[in-house]
Amino acid sequence: MPKTIVAIGGGKITTRQTLPIDRKIIRLSHKKNPKLLFIPTASSDSEIYWKQIRKYFGDFLKCKTDVLFLMKQKPPPEQIRGKISSADIIYVGGGNTLQMMRIWRRLGVDKLLIAAYNKGTILAGVSAGSICWFDSGHSDSMSFYNPRKWKYIKVKGLGLIPGIHCPHYNGRTGGVPRRKNFQEMISRIGGTGIAIDNNCAIEFRDARVFKVLTSKPRAKAYRVFKKEGQVVEEQIRSYSRFISST
Repeated sequence: MPKTIVAIGGGKITTRQTLPIDRKIIRLSHKKNPKLLFIPTASSDSEIYWKQIRKYFGDFLKCKTDVLFLMKQKPPPEQIRGKISSADIIYVGGGNTLQMMRIWRRLGVDKLLIAAYNKGTILAGVSAGSICWFDSGHSDSMSFYNPRKWKYIKVKGLGLIPGIHCPHYNGRTGGVPRRKNFQEMISRIGGTGIAIDNNCAIEFRDARVFKVLTSKPRAKAYRVFKKEGQVVEEQIRSYSRFISST
């Protein structure tokens, strides 16, 4: 069985912007009503976010939904382990990537997620929940601490997918474009970037690009890297497109 991750660049579930992508995630479980565990650490265990997920993935898409709160409830280690090990799909929400990764490492959640991946659990997520699977990611985490004065930073992920990931590649935080800043980051530090637009996702199998999935026609994914001193943006063209009018 291949090890599968679906990294989503961005999109609101409240308006079903990523519906075709999310249906694909469910199909990957090979179950009609899979157990989906939502981890909202990046949003500081937002109850509102959890209610949206429960309504969308539970009531609408017919998953058996559960949530893993790590900040408000401080569950015992055996409960954390049980929830992660019993899930068919683990879906990580967006928000503050830096905060999330620090909490995961402190509680050992990072190791449990890696173990789940290695046994075949489908891993997925959006924004911060997309960055976390990579070596590192282009993050707006500092904007959560000081909205008036902040910079994009590189945050270390779990290392399940090689490269530096930039979600919301065609978007911006606080008026600062992601694309331009990510290219500047690659220019400074080098390496291979994997950039994903809003309403776009990449299905990785065994840490390699398998398909690019989109819910809007112009949404794309790119490799971003330095070549002969210049930053190159190369579209990942092998893809399966899913367009929804819903």
